[in-house]
Amino acid sequence: MDTDDGRSVLPDNNNHDHHHSDKAAVGSGPVNKTGGWKTVQLNVLGGAKAEGVTKTVNVAEVGKRLSRIQDVAKKLMSLNASSKQSILNGFNFSGKNNHPKAWIALEKRFDELTMKTGGLLPSSSFCKCIGMNTDSDKFAEDLFKSLCQRRGMTRDPINKILFKEFWEEISNQSFDSRLQIYLAMIDKDNDGRITEEEMMEIIKASASANKLPTIEKDAEKYAAFIKEKLDPETLGYIMIDKLEKLLKDAATHNDIGETHGSSESSRQQFKLTHFLHDNWKRCWVIVLWIAIMVGLFTWKYIQYKHRAVYDVLGPCVCIAKGAAETLKLNMAIMLLPVCRNTITWLRNKTKLGAVVPFDDNINFHQVIAVAIAIGVGLHAISHLACDFPRLIHATEEEYKPMQQFFGDQPDNYWHLVKQVEGYTGIIMVGLIIIAFTLAWLRKGLKLPSLTRFNAFKNSKSYNSIEKKLTGLIAAINKLMGFNVFWYSHHLFVIVYALLIVHGINLYLTKEWYKKTTWMYLAVPILLYACERLKRTFRSRFDPARILKVAAYPGREGVLALRMTKPENFNYKSGEYMFVKCVAVSPFEWHPFSITSAPSDDYLSVHIRALGDWTKKINKIYLEACLPDEGSEIRKADSPEQIPNNLRVLKIDGPYGAPAQDYKDYEVVLLVGLGIGATPMISIVKDIVNNIKTKEEKENASVDGTISQKNKLSPTREHEFKTKRAYFYWSTKEQNTLGWFKDVMDDVAEIGKNDVIEIHNYCTSVYEEADARSSLITMLQSLYYAEKGVDIVSGTRVKTHFARPNWRKVYKRIADNHKGSKIGVFYCGSPVVIKELKELASEFSDSSTTFEFHKENF
Repeated sequence: MDTDDGRSVLPDNNNHDHHHSDKAAVGSGPVNKTGGWKTVQLNVLGGAKAEGVTKTVNVAEVGKRLSRIQDVAKKLMSLNASSKQSILNGFNFSGKNNHPKAWIALEKRFDELTMKTGGLLPSSSFCKCIGMNTDSDKFAEDLFKSLCQRRGMTRDPINKILFKEFWEEISNQSFDSRLQIYLAMIDKDNDGRITEEEMMEIIKASASANKLPTIEKDAEKYAAFIKEKLDPETLGYIMIDKLEKLLKDAATHNDIGETHGSSESSRQQFKLTHFLHDNWKRCWVIVLWIAIMVGLFTWKYIQYKHRAVYDVLGPCVCIAKGAAETLKLNMAIMLLPVCRNTITWLRNKTKLGAVVPFDDNINFHQVIAVAIAIGVGLHAISHLACDFPRLIHATEEEYKPMQQFFGDQPDNYWHLVKQVEGYTGIIMVGLIIIAFTLAWLRKGLKLPSLTRFNAFKNSKSYNSIEKKLTGLIAAINKLMGFNVFWYSHHLFVIVYALLIVHGINLYLTKEWYKKTTWMYLAVPILLYACERLKRTFRSRFDPARILKVAAYPGREGVLALRMTKPENFNYKSGEYMFVKCVAVSPFEWHPFSITSAPSDDYLSVHIRALGDWTKKINKIYLEACLPDEGSEIRKADSPEQIPNNLRVLKIDGPYGAPAQDYKDYEVVLLVGLGIGATPMISIVKDIVNNIKTKEEKENASVDGTISQKNKLSPTREHEFKTKRAYFYWSTKEQNTLGWFKDVMDDVAEIGKNDVIEIHNYCTSVYEEADARSSLITMLQSLYYAEKGVDIVSGTRVKTHFARPNWRKVYKRIADNHKGSKIGVFYCGSPVVIKELKELASEFSDSSTTFEFHKENF
């Protein structure tokens, strides 16, 4: 079995099985317990008719030699089995359907597809029937023709009996059989000679199936390259036996499924110790916060239980006042997690980051919001549904003690609601409901599952209702974007103003020093106001001017902006900043990870077109750029190419993020999904720049100096602990792999330093065992060996296919760095967070520790 880096792993000598077969070398005869010389009979390896040889030997020495022979034999058998397994898995046409019960599902699909064609399957439906997606139509069509050609058939469509024959042939366990099918797909006229046109067609079909548009576009170039390598005599064609040998070699040497296939991590019981190790910072903050709330609620409850109002209003007033006290606290501390400058200063300039989870500021903000919702509910319901009715219906005698607080006894609700205390409270509840609802809707609605209602599913109106619901939900999700969330959240300015007014005009409290609402809110509001003023002045007086623009193609295009760095803009790799483009919106600010390194003399961000604002900014800059010769990228290499209204961006930051702590670890595992690679790219750049700085220092002449760029790096050498970095980037589209070409090439150039290891994964490409990617795999290896450039990414870093096997990634790093504290930093969608976090706990032991940090969106 091979590890991720291609090194062979042989069985452990101390754990081999001692029950050997009768074909292994064994000793017979009496055992000399003293270990002296003894006459023994040996059956020497060499066949069933091995002759006994009598010889005087040392028994202990013979035992050691036999053990070594058995170990070597076992290792050779293991390597041979591994090689055979690699070959066996190659050229898989059946994908995940390669199991005994697959035919049952295929037969059902065949019946569904041929329901209207009299049980005959046309070639156009063959792709869908065998379980391939629509991108594989051309590949499946070539496969269908190849299977027909091998039988001397030209007719189309086919019946179920013939379809089953086709299926049994392409799912055959014989590697050679599947390889011959594949070769027949290429050699369409079956003359044993493959022309450049035939090679170009199979490259196009394979590229289309794997969603590799660049390779499909350059298929002619790559077909000519293969012909040049396999036709040195310039015969004008490739002999099929040469291509067969090359494909077989590629299948043998590729590590099929070892590092690139998808796998599920084993689900072990989540231990309490691991949970506390990962979450102790969060735990103590939450426990302290809850304890304070419980204390405040209990204090107010007891206080009002001993007042005269309790005799009339009962426990309701105690609950209302207890909830009100927790509301004061939560409305105050709710502002602290969004004071970004303060949090960044605390985590960068103090030691509080060791005990306070600053990275969870938004999560804590949301938890406080839930507590506020509960507090508002308790407070409002207790007053409106309990206290007010009791006041209205109290007897004259019961109401007398209340007159000093409420005046004349009210005879209806309106009397109480029209007071300042009443209408301010009701308005606040309404505004809070609006803001909370719109914030919740920002996450997006999903179509509820209606299929569990079988009777409804089988009704005629099911499809119509489902279509209407889908359209309604899509419209709501489009409407409830960032703008709605952003502007509705500013309703809290009104809420805080009303809260102060509400807290001053209390029914049951008349002394000013007991009206504590303003005391709770004064410092947080002042701090937040200063934060907003600082952001406003900083963005107004320190704008960034655009230097370069690059617009990358794709389903969701990416805009790369390079801009000037303001004089006092000091940041760390992994941090982010807010960007405002007045040409798009004069009010909206959006956060983006900084992709440049701290030592660079510019700032850069990469913006993916995912929402309304990002799509607009991508569009307006795309229109300002010119096509780059030889590629689909559009560029503006100087400010003069950009319209005046797009040359300046307002920026605010930098702000702290989990990834900035990477330098505290000697070994780091950086994981980015899609656009989540952006903070990791800044880290990789920073490491590269520090390596170059060290090399400059080592190679500097006596009077030489270090370049100004590296000399000014804010990451001082004595603070830079990172000695080894593993960067795994997984993305769906081929076009995305060119976003950071310069960084990838820089890393490849300094790869000899053995500091940074980059693994790029393109998940649209099937794993190497799949027949649809076999030719791409061969072409990639051949081209990379010759040119040093990866055909998938266009960089000097070779791309892997399918998804990473995270268990093997962790295991290799744990084996390579025993006794180390390893920082795992993840940025991207939440889809793999659970697996990465569980593996970090699973591979942590008393000596080696994986510490997981995440930043998802």
